[in-house]
Amino acid sequence: MTPQRTRIKICGLTREADVDAAALAGADAVGFVLYPASPRHVTAQRASELARRLPPFVTPVLLFVNAATRDIQQACEAVPQALLQFHGDETPAACEAAGRPYLRAARIPTGPAGAGFDLLKYASDFSTSQAILLDALVDGYGGGGQSFDWNAFPWSHPLLNASSRLVLSGGLTPANVIDGISRVRPWAVDVSSGVEAAKGIKDPDKMLAFVAAVRAADAQISHPT
Repeated sequence: MTPQRTRIKICGLTREADVDAAALAGADAVGFVLYPASPRHVTAQRASELARRLPPFVTPVLLFVNAATRDIQQACEAVPQALLQFHGDETPAACEAAGRPYLRAARIPTGPAGAGFDLLKYASDFSTSQAILLDALVDGYGGGGQSFDWNAFPWSHPLLNASSRLVLSGGLTPANVIDGISRVRPWAVDVSSGVEAAKGIKDPDKMLAFVAAVRAADAQISHPT
């Protein structure tokens, strides 16, 4: 059996120390929020400065919410190695117009209403994305520390279960990420508020604990008892 290795993205970084700590903890990617209404917002120039601290093979991700085309282009010029993440109401055409590999967030209602979200159609509509990022629908376009019902969708469906199509997000913490990985079996997980001391300020110990929990989940899947 091929060993499981869930990739890890830590999002909402604003400080040099947090970028360094995320990389040292074992993050595969780090996210910079270019949405002015977010408490984790950074400018494109600031994202560029922070991204230059990343070691090889750690990917910067630029998160946009209904951004203007020119703003996206300028950010891509500032951080040319970045993967893009669209987290607002962007259409497939708008995402593709950026001309860069991208993730598309699916903002899924919490509680029983989540089962009514047509995730299969959503994944089909955004079939050009590198992955669908599963997040909970909250005020403010994410980062709210809430989870959707992980049992609401047919994770084994080929459209969802392709090797790199799902990134699990929404309310993940060191305490619940093992359960989330075991239920969804995503390619990657994405955490923000679950490893913070305050909004936009990461806690190095929580980041280490989160990465350790992800690796524990991988070990359980690779070597079931």
